Amino acid sequence: MSNAIISISDLKKIYVMGTTEVRALNGVNIDINKNEYAALMGPSGSGKSTLMNLLGCLDTPTSGKYFLNDTNVSSMSDDELAAVRNKEIGFVFQTFNLLPRMTALDNVALPLVYSGLRKKDREEKARIVLESVGLGDRVDHRPNELSGGQRQRVAIARALVNDPSIILADEPTGNLDTKTSIEIMQIFEKIHDAGNTVILVTHEPDIAEHAHRIIRLRDGIVESDVKNENVVRSADPTHRYNEN
Repeated sequence: MSNAIISISDLKKIYVMGTTEVRALNGVNIDINKNEYAALMGPSGSGKSTLMNLLGCLDTPTSGKYFLNDTNVSSMSDDELAAVRNKEIGFVFQTFNLLPRMTALDNVALPLVYSGLRKKDREEKARIVLESVGLGDRVDHRPNELSGGQRQRVAIARALVNDPSIILADEPTGNLDTKTSIEIMQIFEKIHDAGNTVILVTHEPDIAEHAHRIIRLRDGIVESDVKNENVVRSADPTHRYNEN
């Protein structure tokens, strides 16, 4: 499987609703290499949300194969998928999905509970990652004490804290204004520069232009898969995450 961190072969997902079959994915073939930065696009009903759920090991396909880091995850049990998710994939969602009663530090440290690290070590690692996204002075703040952009930074730190193979971001700028969106995309550029594989699910062309590869879905199949020759670069490589 060479350098591919993700290898998908003839992936299908069929939902049965009464007597009707809905083919959400109808034979998708995609390879994504380590340290690629890919955007996944498509109109509503194209299958991109279904594909994202499969890529994130949140669901299993009806047929076809999905290899993640050379492991066939397409027929795993729910418990096995949960273990893979926690180890291999960092999620960033449009709605942040932070626990409101917990501080930024506790939200970020949460995925480490299953790692076997002591509480002190979990908090130390979470603090380091929060500092890397420019929130070293907000570790004790709860989500309602943070701006939308700061909450998304906490969510990104939580996604990074387990050192995952892949960062999977679902409409990460969907709830943010333009200026804050640019700041968040700078962070994803830095994450990619550091060697991570980034998969960005978006319907916004200007956000997709930050990726090095753009995959478009329509009617459950790959409509186009092209290298982005005009990558939008908003981060100065000499800057840290928290500098503009």
